[in-house]
Amino acid sequence: MPNYDTHVLSGIVTYPAVVLMGELLKVYLHLPIELTTTALVLGYAFYVLGSDLPDIDHPDALIHRGSKPIVSVAVGSAVFLWAKDFVNLNPPWLNHVVSWLTGAFGGLAAWYLFTAIMPKHRGIVHSLLFAAIYGMLAFLLVNYGLGMSEGAGLYTGLSAFLGYTLHLLLDRSVKLV
Repeated sequence: MPNYDTHVLSGIVTYPAVVLMGELLKVYLHLPIELTTTALVLGYAFYVLGSDLPDIDHPDALIHRGSKPIVSVAVGSAVFLWAKDFVNLNPPWLNHVVSWLTGAFGGLAAWYLFTAIMPKHRGIVHSLLFAAIYGMLAFLLVNYGLGMSEGAGLYTGLSAFLGYTLHLLLDRSVKLV
C-alpha cells in the first residue's frame, strides 16, 4: 500500500488536473464554479490534505498522530471556555486555574477518545461516503464559515472530494460505504 509520502506527493502533483477539471466544468457544463485565487489556494490545501486524510483511522499514521493533539487542545480549550463561566472561587485568581484544570481533563479525555472512537483501518473512513462528507464540510466552511461565494465553495468542496478520492484510488480501495 502507498505510504504517507506517496499519498501527499500524489496530491501535490495531480492538483493541476483538478484545476483543469474545474475550468472544463465551468466552461462546458456551465456549472456555477468560481476559480478565484483564494478558491484555488483553498482547493489545493483541501485536496492535498484529503489525499492523506483517510488514514486518520490508523493510529500509527502521521495524519492521526498530528490530528490527535489538535483535537485534544481544541476540546480542552472549549471545556475551559465553558467552565470559566461556572467557576467562582475566592480568591479570584483560582478561577483561571480551576477552569484550566477542568479544560485539561477535557483535553485528556479527548486524547484517549480520539483513538477509541476511530473505526477500524480501511473501514468506513476509507469510503466515498466519507469523501462526500469531507467535500461537503469544505464547501460549508468556505461558503458559510469564510463567507465566500457559493461558486468558490463548490470548487473547494469538489477539490476536497477529489483529493480524498485520490487516496482511495491509490489504495485500490474504492467503496461506497
